[in-house]
Amino acid sequence: MLLILFIAIIIALLLSCIRVVSQADAWIIEFLGKYYATWDAGIHFKIPVLFRIAKKVSLKEQVADFQPQPVITKDNVTMMVDSVVFFNIFDPKKFAYGVERPIAAIENLSATTLRNIVGAMTLDETLTGRDSINSQITAILDEATDKYGIQVSRVEVKNIDPPKSIKDAMEKQMKAEREKREAILTAEGKKQAAITIAEGEKEAAILNADAVKEQRIREAQGEAEALLTVQRAKAEGIRMINEADPTAKYLAIRSYEAAEKMADGQATKLIVPSDIADLAGTLKAIKETVAE
Repeated sequence: MLLILFIAIIIALLLSCIRVVSQADAWIIEFLGKYYATWDAGIHFKIPVLFRIAKKVSLKEQVADFQPQPVITKDNVTMMVDSVVFFNIFDPKKFAYGVERPIAAIENLSATTLRNIVGAMTLDETLTGRDSINSQITAILDEATDKYGIQVSRVEVKNIDPPKSIKDAMEKQMKAEREKREAILTAEGKKQAAITIAEGEKEAAILNADAVKEQRIREAQGEAEALLTVQRAKAEGIRMINEADPTAKYLAIRSYEAAEKMADGQATKLIVPSDIADLAGTLKAIKETVAE
């Protein structure tokens, strides 16, 4: 019975000496008060009393959100700026023994660096140069925290809060800029509308003139074609008469008809041919022809 109890105690002691380190952790082990080893992920055996777990360090990326800090710009404007630091521990031994409060050290370094960088910039440069501020702080902090076993991956400036008077002035300026842009856009719109209307009227006038021109051309062409048709008909009639070899009596009748048309006209003058005797003879011949 005692043997079983003894074996159980031995097994319990052995089990208590077994330690399992998770994947994203690292343990600092001390032997009799001095640094002994850094345990990575896996199973380890710890001898009681002689070995002690001095610190458990997380190797994950960590975030430190710092409170707003008062900073003064180059043009003597005091404003509140806060930042957030992303970092990870790459050397657990340096992190454990390098500085007493590493996160507080990072916060103080961040505040000091931020004051130095912003102090060399004007207000406008600070408001528009977040990327430049972030990159400068990141480079300086990463170099300064190497001795602590900390790697700063990036620093982000979250808020830049200028005084209320500066905010009011900025709002007035932005309002004036918006009104100016609105006035310019309105003027450009009216100008474009006027140009469009003028171009439309110009195009309408050109089309109207072209239509009138085309109409007159067609009317002139129609009149010319009508006149040409009449002349062709007359020429064809003369040709047919000549080909038919008309008699003197037929010609006399046609002359008599022409004389009647002249007499029925509105003219007040009558041109009498010089060979009036021939005309009389012609009338006589016409009379005889009609009598027959």
